[in-house]
Amino acid sequence: MGLSGGAGAMFATMGALGLAPTAAAAAPAYRAPSPGDFHLTGRGRASVVVLGGGVAGLATAYELGKAGYDCTVLEARDIVGGRNFTVRGGTTETDLDGRTQRARFGEGVYLNAGPGRLAQWMVTLDYCRELGVPIEVFTNANADALIYNEAAGMTAPVRFRTAKADVFGYVSELLAKATNQGALDAALTTADKERLITFLRSYGSLGSTLAYTGGSRRGFASYPGAGNDEGTPLAGPAALSDVFASNVGRYFSFELGYDQAMLMFQPVGGMDQIPKALAKAVGHHRIKTGAEVTDVTDSGSQVAVTYRQGKATRVLRADFCVATLPPHLMARVPHNLGTAVTAALAEFGVTAAGKIGLEYKRRWWEEDDRIYGGITETDLDLQHIWYPSYGFHGRRGLVVGYYNTGASARTYSALPHAEREARALAQGVKIHGEKYRSELLSSWSQAWDRTKYLEGAWTSPRYTSAGYQLLLQPSGRVYFAGDWLSHEVAWQHGAFVSARSAVTAIHQRVLATP
Repeated sequence: MGLSGGAGAMFATMGALGLAPTAAAAAPAYRAPSPGDFHLTGRGRASVVVLGGGVAGLATAYELGKAGYDCTVLEARDIVGGRNFTVRGGTTETDLDGRTQRARFGEGVYLNAGPGRLAQWMVTLDYCRELGVPIEVFTNANADALIYNEAAGMTAPVRFRTAKADVFGYVSELLAKATNQGALDAALTTADKERLITFLRSYGSLGSTLAYTGGSRRGFASYPGAGNDEGTPLAGPAALSDVFASNVGRYFSFELGYDQAMLMFQPVGGMDQIPKALAKAVGHHRIKTGAEVTDVTDSGSQVAVTYRQGKATRVLRADFCVATLPPHLMARVPHNLGTAVTAALAEFGVTAAGKIGLEYKRRWWEEDDRIYGGITETDLDLQHIWYPSYGFHGRRGLVVGYYNTGASARTYSALPHAEREARALAQGVKIHGEKYRSELLSSWSQAWDRTKYLEGAWTSPRYTSAGYQLLLQPSGRVYFAGDWLSHEVAWQHGAFVSARSAVTAIHQRVLATP
């Protein structure tokens, strides 16, 4: 079937016969390999070389190690974790343009330059529990964070709570009036309309005439105090047309995303506590850093991986190989797996993303602006400003001065670090005033498209393509894994579940081999 119809026809036929996974097939619950599996079958353990020491690679070696597989991890960078990279004082990195940064952050201050949050349903939290990595809440949504849309004519930012109150209030008013005017008679019974109006009065804080007039939900110019001090609610709201013209409503939907809804979490002490714990569990003697893979050859009976470490070139042979390198980089590695594999690896689009960590001598966002964690959304090319969800009321703190993707990220990555910082500060001053620049102590900017051995933040799979389906299967003795082979791209969850899939396939194959 493959010869006559190509890879797409082959995998469609295999799926129909139950020999390959289909889109409608739910994955079975994961069961970790166990030494007892070999005792029952009499089979012997195999050796596995893992390409890449990111989360997928480390998870692969960790899970196989539970059953005693002889695993070796080859990682080109000097540290494990891949995009799970936390910057602390003393961190040094040289990018593809030869520009070197050295972090000068104070004690206890860090930047999660890659992943920064975990949803509570993600398997990543299961690994944190299993590996003993403590977690704490990450404040993803904060009513007192800000929205600033310069292109819509905003001259000052507005708090999320104010924007939400106005948008929800006016939408409720319009819907309530439409209901009373009979516009929904075809869809609603009389009882339905009464219940809807009751809901809208509460949801939109509507008055007796079903008009939205603002109120304390929008926030206060002066907070309620002692005795008879009721506080002073913010003046307003602005006119309906002005609220909609501000375009603030487009920022609320992210909170409804399944992977963005509160509560969210982060490891205590930095996201890299996850790969550090994985590496410890795998065994540091099984991980070779500074090892750049230069060739992969499947002989049919084993896999030979050539790698360069320092000035030395070495060859490592194993029964199986799991390639977890970013697909666009794995496509460049010489191999004998065939042109179809190379084409499949090369078809993934690559997304640029960047972050800058701005360390300040005092936590002015808490002291002055009453913002404790959360994210400010903008239409500027810095896109997002994150406030830290750790170290509350500490002496110093770090704000993520931009977290941007796509064209905006590439605009920044083309600049040297000092210019990235200057650009970020000039835009941040529009939101927070001159203290955003004057109280800065130090900074670090991460441009993932200019980071050696990664060259991008995440990839975009084409799930229905024959190439994607091809990489879900082994190419001889070489398997593939990574968040890019999952439906949770850019999340560590995707890396973990993909690694589990490869581990299960290898283990089943070993147990079934005479």
